[in-house]
Parts: sequence; structure tokens; C-alpha cells
Amino acid sequence: MRAWNYVVTAHKPTAVSHSCVGNFTAPHQLNLIVAKCNHIEIYMFTPQGLQLMLDVPLYGTIATLELYRSSSETQDFLFIGMERYRYCVLQWDGRKSELLTRSEGDASEFLGRPTDNGQIGIIDRHYRLIGLHLYDGLFKVIPFDNKGHLKEALNIRLEELVVLDIKFLYRCENPTVVVLYQDNKDARHVKTYEIELEDKKFVEGSWSQNNLDHSARLLIPVPLGGVIIVGEDTIVYCSSETTKSLSIKQSIIRAVGRVDQCGSRYLYGDNTGALHLLTITHESGRVTGLKSHFIGEISIASTISYVGSGFFYVGSQFGDSQLLKLNTQADARGSFVEILEQYINIGPIVDLCVVDFERQGQGQVITCSGAHKDGSIRTIRNEIVITDQASLQLHGMKGLWSLKCSSNDPYDTFLVVTFINETRFLAINKENKLVETPIEGFDSETQTLVCGSAIHNQLIQVTAQSVRLVSSTSRDLLDQWFAPTGFPVNVAAANACQVLLATGGFHLIYLEITNSKLVEVKHVELEHAISCLDINPIGENLQYSSLAAVGMWTDTSVRIFSLPGIVLIRKENLGEDVPRSVLLCTIEEVSYLFCALGDGHLFSSVLNINTCELSDRSRVSLGTQPISLYKFSSHDRTHVLAASDRPTIICSSDKKLLYSYVNLKEMNHVCPFNTVIFPESIAIAKEAELSIGAINYSRKRHIHTIPLNEHARRICHQEQSQTLALCSFKNKYMHGVSETHFVRLLDHQTFGILSTHTLDAFECGCSIISCSFPGDDNFYYCVGTAYVLPMEDEPTKGRILLFLVKEGKLQLIKAKETKGAVYSLKSFNGKLLAAINQKIRLYKWVQRNDRSRVLQFECAHDGHVLSLYTQTRGDFILVGDMMRSLSLLIYKHEEGKIEEVARDLNTNWMTAVEMLDDDIYIGADNCCNLFTVFKSPYGFLEPVGEYHLGDVVNRLHHGSLVMHHADSETGQFPSVIFGTVNGAIGVIASLPYDLYAFLEKLQSVLVNFVKGVGNLSHAEWRSFCNARRTSSARNFVDGDLIESFFSLSPSQMVEVACAMGVPPVELYKQVQELTNLH
Repeated sequence: MRAWNYVVTAHKPTAVSHSCVGNFTAPHQLNLIVAKCNHIEIYMFTPQGLQLMLDVPLYGTIATLELYRSSSETQDFLFIGMERYRYCVLQWDGRKSELLTRSEGDASEFLGRPTDNGQIGIIDRHYRLIGLHLYDGLFKVIPFDNKGHLKEALNIRLEELVVLDIKFLYRCENPTVVVLYQDNKDARHVKTYEIELEDKKFVEGSWSQNNLDHSARLLIPVPLGGVIIVGEDTIVYCSSETTKSLSIKQSIIRAVGRVDQCGSRYLYGDNTGALHLLTITHESGRVTGLKSHFIGEISIASTISYVGSGFFYVGSQFGDSQLLKLNTQADARGSFVEILEQYINIGPIVDLCVVDFERQGQGQVITCSGAHKDGSIRTIRNEIVITDQASLQLHGMKGLWSLKCSSNDPYDTFLVVTFINETRFLAINKENKLVETPIEGFDSETQTLVCGSAIHNQLIQVTAQSVRLVSSTSRDLLDQWFAPTGFPVNVAAANACQVLLATGGFHLIYLEITNSKLVEVKHVELEHAISCLDINPIGENLQYSSLAAVGMWTDTSVRIFSLPGIVLIRKENLGEDVPRSVLLCTIEEVSYLFCALGDGHLFSSVLNINTCELSDRSRVSLGTQPISLYKFSSHDRTHVLAASDRPTIICSSDKKLLYSYVNLKEMNHVCPFNTVIFPESIAIAKEAELSIGAINYSRKRHIHTIPLNEHARRICHQEQSQTLALCSFKNKYMHGVSETHFVRLLDHQTFGILSTHTLDAFECGCSIISCSFPGDDNFYYCVGTAYVLPMEDEPTKGRILLFLVKEGKLQLIKAKETKGAVYSLKSFNGKLLAAINQKIRLYKWVQRNDRSRVLQFECAHDGHVLSLYTQTRGDFILVGDMMRSLSLLIYKHEEGKIEEVARDLNTNWMTAVEMLDDDIYIGADNCCNLFTVFKSPYGFLEPVGEYHLGDVVNRLHHGSLVMHHADSETGQFPSVIFGTVNGAIGVIASLPYDLYAFLEKLQSVLVNFVKGVGNLSHAEWRSFCNARRTSSARNFVDGDLIESFFSLSPSQMVEVACAMGVPPVELYKQVQELTNLH
């Protein structure tokens, strides 16, 4: 039973809803403050760009964010209003470098009806009071006292019920608001009111304007006086003296930023990503006209904050946020905007799938992110981080090797870098600097094929013409072997005692290294050219190899020969691309043969050293370009680095190979480089740079963006065809707005579009799965669609489309019409389950007499409002309804029908569902809650867990973000991954009751040490809340709070451990183990 759950954020929210600029941290420091769901980020502007000072989690979702400054202060205060009606004022203590709570309060009303158009929080332009519009018909006023502190709040009755926007006006003796509202005939007007605090009422102002553009939605108060009213077709300036109007191209404008203090210029962004400059012309303080100019393309803006000197910040909920600069001259594209920095936003996550390409138990999350032209696919995976410690600009590097001064030296001294016509030698000098130095015995005027340290304090260099043996102490040439005339060395491999060479004419030559001598031991001729070699020792003797691995060009095989006789022991046909790199390697006492191909695939096999038998052969795709394999050791453990277009480190845990991507996009050649100043590092040759990198084995989350320039709605992976299928649409803005919907096929490695199927006019993709049917060897993509017609409230027509992937193309096999939108599809007991409007319908794939196949209806279940989500387990079907929460159905095979087993009697508007096990199911609703229900024997689903997440979950999916070791306790916890509207990715892990009880106690202890910013309550924040009730969280543990244990000081950690009755070290390890969940 999985009734006790641990909820933790793996990737914080990234969608920006609010931003403001001011002097918050110091009078002369300019700050940008950004709101992301329940986080605020405080940045400081520096000559190098934006520098993050503080990332502060709050116990609440942010609805209002405003900076203000009282007359007696030299720096700004921050007012924050929360979605659940709490508010606070924060100030920065520069001496302690911490946030202080100046004021806080509760603006909730027991009988109020929450406004449908979102909360509005505004501050009077002369900082006399704060206004909040939270409930229909009420305007809450919070006055300031003489010292800038908040006084007791009061309510003022507002006649207008449907308020679209409300702002304080400039140049008013008394606090005056302008209200944009809609009447009961859907006409829109503005009206001004003066606020009389003593009488707690509004007094009608000096002007109003009726019958505005029907799409007017935004008010911008102007320092010159009056207000700008922004609609979809017009921008209007209104004041008591004049009205000016400007027609614009139809668009939805959500973000406006003032450029100058006088308010004569404004930047505004629309839903197409176009950025315009609005100019107000005026004479003697009187507005004479409006002008608008297109100046460039940006992300679809949710907020625009002008910094000064041409710099401004665009925060986006639909695409990446940006720091930009306005230029005086247009570029080649006609844009006056230059992007300086881009800040990744993966929200809103509309859909996601979790794919384990290498079947290691580590999921890679692939999301449908963003909206409209900022739509994209994002891949989120854990990577090993390689940090650059030093770098040098070098072009055209063809190989890298590290050398020691003597065999007993623990550190490397030389770094050999080869180019097409020369070889250069670098060394660590007495000042611990990497400088160029000669090695007299080596040939520096040709390309080196292999270089390394050898026994008896010797060094080896292999070139196309010879093999050189050099003393590592005197650097003099000791011996030289020459390649046969006309047969240069093409490929070479060496270790401390041996050299293996492949020359022209298919010759394979084996040399042994002795004291000051190179001895040719064996020379054989093969039937094909050799592509790669390796003689890395894998037996008990760490300096001598009894085996050689040889990759062949023509027959694409890898062969194992015995040494010194070069006797063929085993031949392994690969049957695919040419092997480009082979490696014999022992990891965790298991010997492996690795073979990397030219197309980016890697074969691995377990090698029996005694019999040379190969077993457990596996193939993984690590990229699309040829791979080079390198062995290195770190922390007394052996690893393999596969250098290609997607570099990967191969390690082992519990004698199982694990593949971890690294954060570098480019890596051509690699070698270990262990020095005093760069311990346990690696040297990396890139296209134009030589760098020394340190490997951090604690994984970092990496996000890769695949821009689509269209809105992605649904995504699905099909392992058999190695593809992804995507439902998406693109807006067209000619003569109004129209949408074209597609089903696209993508390569699951490169994400390149392989094929596209365009849906009918008005038809949109609603669901997509990969499935197969009994008696049919094919795997299909099934797509559920709906015809969204302008005159219909709900679709009455849709289709189920079956596609087959043939030769990388989508082929439509069958289309079946439905009487409604196909909101969800599931493969179910060899059949196809579809949620169509209010019904659940089951289809079977049958073969007709002409051997063609069709989807044939079998049975259905009715009784839902809109069945939007389905999950299946065995014969059970979980349905998430638009309004009626969850219901559980069962399919009875013998009777061929679907019946209801149990139902949640509560009313929840569902956004995602999942089955945790046979009896416990989890749901997410549109009020940002999570809840679990238990299948009761009495015919209903009993709620057993409730939790407020603070963000809307769009998708729940079984899977794990990390690879778990067999001995890891957290590896035994089943987990579900979720994605949210604000771009957060989280993990829900089911716990045994004993651990849950322990963590619940730890949570109650931590709330006394981790104080909420703004004195906000953690218990109130996590309490389940919807329009009908509020109740305390139960059977969920807040993993974010648990892991905030690491932010405590050592003395506080000890206090927490004492309160828990466990040793501090043990508690630290337990919490650290939980971080392995994500």
C-alpha cells in the first residue's frame, strides 16, 4: 500500500510571472527581482551582466510583486501578495545580508467571492496606501503610516463587479484609481474614483470613458496624467482633458514596461513575440498623439522591466526569459534588439514522457514546453559535470597523451599534443604552470599516433614512419624501430611493455619494450585493413596484455588475438558500421570488450579472460558521430570515457554498467592528466581549445532545447522504431488567427523531424500513445483528435488515427470517426481504450475477411461530465473527470462490459491522474492540490492523503530521474514524476510507514528552524485548499522542507538531531539518501 508519499521538487519553477527593478539591497545597487511561482530571485546588475544574489522559496504562490520606497528611506521595500490572500513587506538588511519581514497580514474575507480575473495589487504613486482587488465588489485598502509601516486594512465597496484592471493615477492630490470594467452587456468602460479613507468609500472622479474597444484589458498609468488603455486592436490614451487613439495590428498584449521617468515611451510585447515601442507625443504637459514602432522579436512577454541605458529584462511564462539591449541601429534582420542573456524556462509543461534509452532505470524527461511560437521540446537529464580549470586556444588537435618522468612518479609531468604535421610537448614547470618544453628524443615534426610511459623509466612515441624509445630522465633517444618501406603505420596501440602496429598492406606487427631496446616479436598479414587496435592489460599483470582487440574495416568485425603469437582466438561480427575504437577494460573485477562504431553506437560484451568467450552483449546509442574510447581512473575506480558528439562516462555499480552523459557538448580527444595543481583531472581536446577539466561525479541536471516555433501539446516515445511522435499546432495571423494542427515524427536521438501528417481543418490532436495488438506484429502510434468548430461548445466529432512507421515515415493505416473529442487513449488488455467526451469506449483490432484490419467497438461506460484522463492497471480503469474527481471502473472479460467499481464523492476539477498501486490512486486538481484515494470495499474512493503543491500539475508519469544502486534504500521506493504549468519537475515517492512517520516528525521539528519568509506559515501553505474547503495536509511529506536541513548551520543541525533523538551524522546521512530520489 502506497498511502504515504514524499513530494520533492527536482527542478524549480522557471516561468516568470512578475518582475521589478529598483534599489532593494543597497541605495546604489540596482536590482532585478523576479517572481517564479513560489520563489523570488534577487539579481544585481554588474558590468558582467545579471548576478544572482538570492533565491528565496516562499510558503505561498506569488500573485503581486511591487517595489516601493517611503520618503524617509534610501532603498526600496518589496511588497508581495499571495494567491491565498496573505501579504508581506520585505526589506534587505545589508549588514546581516538577510531578508527581514517589515510587515505582514491576511487580506482574506470569509464571505467574499474571489475575482475571476485574477488578483490585482497596486501601490499609490505617492506611497500613501496599497490597494488590493481580491474579491468581486470589494477593494481592500492598506494605508501607510508616517514611517512607511502598514496600518490596519479596510474594505471599500466597489460597484463594478467584473473588474478587468485597476491602477492608481499620477498627479492626483488624493489617492485616485482608474477602473477598467465590463458591464452586464459585455461593454467595457473606464471610471475614476477618489479614495476617502475616513469615510471608507469611493467618490467618483473627474472623468470616465464609456464603450471602449471590446478587447480592452490593460491599464497603464502615465506620469503626465491620465491612463493608457491597451486592447487587441487599439491603444487609447484617456485623461480628463483629452483622448487619443492608435490602431494596431490585432494582437494580445500582456506586458508593458516604461522606458523613461516622464512616461513618454513604453515597450510592449504581444502574443506573437513582437516588441514595439510606444511613444507619447506631448506639448506643455498635454498629450498630442501616440506612435508605435516595431523594434524586434523577443520571447512572448509576461513582464517587461526597463533597467536603463538601453538594457531591459523580459520575463516569460511561455518561453525563455531574456536580458536584452536596445540598439540605435537595426541589424540585418531589421531588429533593434540584441539578446545578451537567455534564462531557461521549461514551463508550461503541457505533456511529458519519461524515456530510459539505455534501460538503466534512469529516466530522461522529454517535455512539451512553452506555447505558440516559443513552443519547444525540452530534454531534462542528469549529467556528470566536468569543470574547466584551465584552457589554451589550440586548433587542429589530433591526439592527447600524458607522460610521467619516472615509473614511480604519482603525478604526470608531460602533456603531448599532436597535430597533422607536428607534435608539441607541454610540461608543468616549478611555478606549476603548463609551458611548452622539448623532448629531444621525440620527433616533433610529424603527427604522433600513440605516445605513453613505458617500463624502466622510458617513453614511447609511435609515428607513421617509426617507433621511438626515449629515456624519461635524460629525454635522449634510446632505440628506434622503422616501418617497412612503403608500408607506413596507420593505427597503433601501446602499453608499458608492448606496442601493436597496423601498417599498410594489412600487416599487423607486434613489438615488445625492454630496457633501452624495441624488439620485433611477430609480424602477420591479415585479409582486411585494420581500423582500430587496443592492448590495454586486463589480466593480473597490469603492465602486460596477453590479448589484443582488433577492429576491421571491410567485414566490420572485431577480433581477439593472443599475444605474443598474434593467434586469432575469436571473431565477433558486428554487421553494422565500421568499428572506430576498441577497448579492453576491467571495471569492478569484470573484464569487458568495448567496441565503438562510426555511427555513434557502442557495443559492450563481458570477456572471459581464460576462454575469450564474449557474453551479455549489449548495444547503446551514445550519439550520431564516431566514438573514441579512453580509460582513466578516478578515486581508485576505473571509468571509460566515450568522446563523441554526446560525450559519456561509463562506470559500474554492482557490476552493472552505467552510462552518464557529461555536460560538455564537444570532446574530440581525452587523456588522464593527474598533476599537483590539477589532481585526478583529464585533458580535453576540443575543436579549437585544449582544456584541463575536473570531474564532479555528483550529477547536475542538464536541459537541452529543441525549438519548434509551434505549440507542442502531446508527446509519445516508441522504442521499436526509435522515434517520438508529437501532436502540435501552429498559429497563422493572416486575416485573423487560424491554427494548423500536425502529427510529427521525430528521431529520438537527434529530434530531427522525419515525417509530418497535417490534420484536417479545425481538427486538433488531443492524445497520442504507442501500442500493439495481439496477432499483429506491428507497433502503432494511435492519435486521438477532436474537431473544434467555432459554433460548438464541446466537440461532437473526432477521430482515432492509427499510424505505422515505415522507413522513417508516418503512414496512416486506419482512421475511425468518433462522436466527440478523444481526450485520452490507453493500450488496455490488447485493446484500445478511449475517453471520448463523457464516455469510456473500448475497441478491439480485428481482421476482416479481406485480411484488412479495423477498430471494432466492443463496449462503453457512460456517466461522466468530461472524461479527460485515464490510467489502467490490470482490468481496472481510473478516470479523471473534468468536475467529478476520480472514478474506478472494471472491465469484465466474460460479460464484455465496463462497470463502475467506486467513485470519489468529492468535487475536484482534475488536471492529471495516476495509479500508484492496485488500491491507491493519485490525482492533481486545478487548485494546485495533490490527493490520494483508497479503493474502499464500500463502493467509493476514500481520500487518504491531501497536499497543496502550489502549482498546477499537467502530467503524472511513473519513472525515475536517477539510477539507483541495488543497496540504496531509496532505490526501493516506487516513484512518479510530475510536470507543472510553471515549469517545475517533481518526484512523488511512496514510503514505508516507519520512514514516513520519522520524516513527518522531522518536518514538524524543521518548521521551528526554517522560518518562512514574510512570517508565512508552512502548515497553511501545504494545507489542501479549494473553493469549498480547506484542510490540513496529511499522509504527504514536504521533501523541499526536509532537504532544507542542509541549509542549517552545524549547531542547528545538532539541535534538530537532538529533537529527533538520533545522532547528527545518522540524520545527515538519512536526509542525504533522500536526495538520491532526484
